[in-house]
Amino acid sequence: MSLEKILVVEDNEDLLFTLRRVLEKEGYKVYGAEDGKEAIEVFQRELIDLILLDLKLPKIGGIDVLIELKEHDPDCIVLMMTGSTDPKPAIEAMKMGAHDYLMKPFELDEVKLVVKKALETHDLKREVARLKRKKKDGNHFDAIYGKSRGIESVKELIRVVATTPKTSVLIDGESGTGKELVANAVHYASSRAGEPFIKLNCAAIPDNLLESELFGFEKGAFTDAKSMKKGLFELANGGTLFLDEISSMKLSLQPKILRVIESQTFRRIGGTGDIKLDIRVIAATNTDLAELVKAKEFRDDLYYRLKVMEIKLPPLRERTDDILMLAKLFIETFNQEFNRQVKRMDEDTERLLLAYRWPGNIRELKNVIERCVILCQGDMLVPDNLPSDLKEGAECVENNSPPMSFGMISLLEMEKHHILDILNKVEGNKSQAARILNISRSTLREKLKAYGLM
Repeated sequence: MSLEKILVVEDNEDLLFTLRRVLEKEGYKVYGAEDGKEAIEVFQRELIDLILLDLKLPKIGGIDVLIELKEHDPDCIVLMMTGSTDPKPAIEAMKMGAHDYLMKPFELDEVKLVVKKALETHDLKREVARLKRKKKDGNHFDAIYGKSRGIESVKELIRVVATTPKTSVLIDGESGTGKELVANAVHYASSRAGEPFIKLNCAAIPDNLLESELFGFEKGAFTDAKSMKKGLFELANGGTLFLDEISSMKLSLQPKILRVIESQTFRRIGGTGDIKLDIRVIAATNTDLAELVKAKEFRDDLYYRLKVMEIKLPPLRERTDDILMLAKLFIETFNQEFNRQVKRMDEDTERLLLAYRWPGNIRELKNVIERCVILCQGDMLVPDNLPSDLKEGAECVENNSPPMSFGMISLLEMEKHHILDILNKVEGNKSQAARILNISRSTLREKLKAYGLM
């Protein structure tokens, strides 16, 4: 997305000027420093991709600068420059983390080649990591299944959003509707596809750790900060950061997120200077943020900044045209996984699947089909393979009858319906639901997983 940044650290003004000019002509963004102290200051302020570092420097020697740089960022690429005829100091520097060294006097073409090769090696490592992530995430549009009008509108909106690589995106939908798949699609369909795609579930990180997870910290920022740590904003530089369940983020952290989005800069905890970024932020929520804003539980300025482009995912109950198609897709998936030969569903099974309200959406459907394929004795799914509460719920909808009485269902089914009722009342806010149910968030999470609602 952005030009690769190079820092040249050289106390000879003429050589520093020459190297900067030559490398800028090669298309790099080049910074200069005449001593180690200045070099460290620039390095802390900018996200530098490669450093050309002279071994012999005033104030702080090249080796000490190398050690300091590596403490700040163990992955930084450092090329040592030395005017000594003895290569031993440069070789020692390589043992301490330098990538390579150049012996003065050197040809400028040699400098260009060594820099290019070092950056290519770095890019290759990033590309391998990216391909691993992409393989894990799957192909963007191919993973969003459905032909209903609602889901086709979502796909079209993703295509539009993908053409605007810096615009913030808010993905709004009930739990289990596929918000992460949409975030994948936005990233991989955009010009940022070749850059990092970092994901964070805000509800999964304790409040006191979330800030350091996002922003990183400097060595000595607090008692346990033994070395510098990069945060997720920095790791996602050039690409996309996906913040899932952003509604659970504490109010005191929200202005800092807003500042990163608006200024494209951040500061590590304990840092003294701003660091420039090039990043897109995608956020997702299963809670009505507008209502949280009214209740003063979410900042209005961050809300309006995130929803510059909003993608609303329809619940599965509003995508009846997609239910059977998705069910057949999951049958194929679990046939392969469990070495089964299920070929179809009978008419009654299809009818029940279409009638059920699917409070857990696609995730619940997938879990139900997994169970059905495991229980199926032949090549056809039948109603007996379905969970009893699904059949009863579907029949209630078909008969337009009131909710089933507690005497008709098991204790586990009573608990499931009670949890769903509480979640609906608090509009999906899991923290609030856990408080009302008098259980921990982790216990609620486990129960939701057990009932196929996550």
